[in-house]
Amino acid sequence: MKKLVIGVEKIRLEDLINVTRNGYKVEISPEAYKKVDEARALVDRYVKEKRVSYGITTGFGKFSDTVISEEQTGELQRNLIMSHSCGVGNPIALDAARGIMLLRLINMTKGHSGVRRIVLETLVEMLNKGVTPFIPEKGSLGASGDLAPLAHMVLVMLGMGKAFYNGELLDGKVAMERAGVKILDSLSSKEGLALINGTQVMTSIGAHVTYDAINLMKHLDIAGALTLETQNGITCAFDPKVHEVRGHKGQIDTAENFRKILANSKNTTKQGVLRTQDPYTLRCIPQIHGASKDALAYVKQKVEIEMEAVTDNPIIFCDTDEVISGGNFHGQPMALPFDFLGIAISEMANVSERRIERLVNPALNNGLPAFLVKNGGVNSGFMIVQYSAASLVSENKVLAHPASVDSIPSSANQEDHVSMGTIAARKAGEILKNARNVIAMELLSACQGVDLRESSDKLGEGTKKAYEEIRKVVSYYDKDRVMHIDINTVEDLIKSNKIVDAVEKVLGDLK
Repeated sequence: MKKLVIGVEKIRLEDLINVTRNGYKVEISPEAYKKVDEARALVDRYVKEKRVSYGITTGFGKFSDTVISEEQTGELQRNLIMSHSCGVGNPIALDAARGIMLLRLINMTKGHSGVRRIVLETLVEMLNKGVTPFIPEKGSLGASGDLAPLAHMVLVMLGMGKAFYNGELLDGKVAMERAGVKILDSLSSKEGLALINGTQVMTSIGAHVTYDAINLMKHLDIAGALTLETQNGITCAFDPKVHEVRGHKGQIDTAENFRKILANSKNTTKQGVLRTQDPYTLRCIPQIHGASKDALAYVKQKVEIEMEAVTDNPIIFCDTDEVISGGNFHGQPMALPFDFLGIAISEMANVSERRIERLVNPALNNGLPAFLVKNGGVNSGFMIVQYSAASLVSENKVLAHPASVDSIPSSANQEDHVSMGTIAARKAGEILKNARNVIAMELLSACQGVDLRESSDKLGEGTKKAYEEIRKVVSYYDKDRVMHIDINTVEDLIKSNKIVDAVEKVLGDLK
């Protein structure tokens, strides 16, 4: 059985995807359970000794100075979950919602949260049996944790709220019963707070976007290479010497990808043969694509740190017998990277759209028919493909405005600076969807250009494989037809990763 054991090794981005998309089961190691038990014992002792400790024997936020009796602690935790369930909007995607549960588990198994084993076991059972809470996408400020959306996750654990099970949206209690997962009768001291005070919503959403963007970048390289084939592009610009003297890894890797993808192409040329140089969107591909690759690598690094992070408040330290109220719930360390993520993906679409324009514009496309269609006038061809791509990249420019530069005080000014990191992650996801469509359009346009040149037999080793995969599902455009069907088909092909798989099968892994 494919499984992920929590508490043995550090969790990587690929581990998260294996659980959320690839059906891996989850298990907690004995070593992790030992830490969990020690932290819980400390919480129980603090309650028994009537120590004043934030979140254990006090209220929350502005009520942090209100002491709660031992008899009221269970009611306090349950009320916390119900009152904080203030999310609105559409549900977070199922894979991201599963990621939220997994990341919250990882956080609580570090031994700094003070929850009972049964809380962790409930989440494990939900993941392994396919109960996924309906978590509204909007309502988090990204500081004091992702309070509202995480509260909706916990509602289902208590037999409230709504959840998806076997493709149906059900009442939380019904979903749990059908799956055979025991509902928690109650929450004990600190457990409600431990379940909702953290950055797992923004981190899960942003992690999935990061993973998909890394894969989309390979498609962008392939699309750019196909466009180069149609434009008799100059390959001297990909000479490794050019990129080594600058030194940026993404740039060096991109140039290497293009040398591999275009290997043995009879369509490309050298400087001085047909012309001295290409326009920037062709000549500067390593610099443009490479910068986004470096940004994605940075965001992935930050994501993997946060996936392993303890983001509770307060944090329990058993070795020193302390419970410290700090600010690890604050999303600022992820808000800035996720804004950067959105900008990096937006630039991927920007350069792709400019290459589409070069392909359809008879003043720029080196002799191809206007709008990539014969009998222009009767046929509009790819005219509105570029129009649609331009719309998407324009929308991305609005979405790429950083969320992290904004802050609105909350909780009677006790929480007077917030990160908006969850908004940043969600925006990056919308930008990704737009970029994927634009790149699908470039792939379609470039394959049409190849056919109009009658040059498919002259393609490079990688571009030939990509062309063949696309032509398996979308035929040559000989006259006008409903274009959105073709675009959606290639977008689905990108999602399936079949193009990259076919190219990597003959060339090895792209960078």
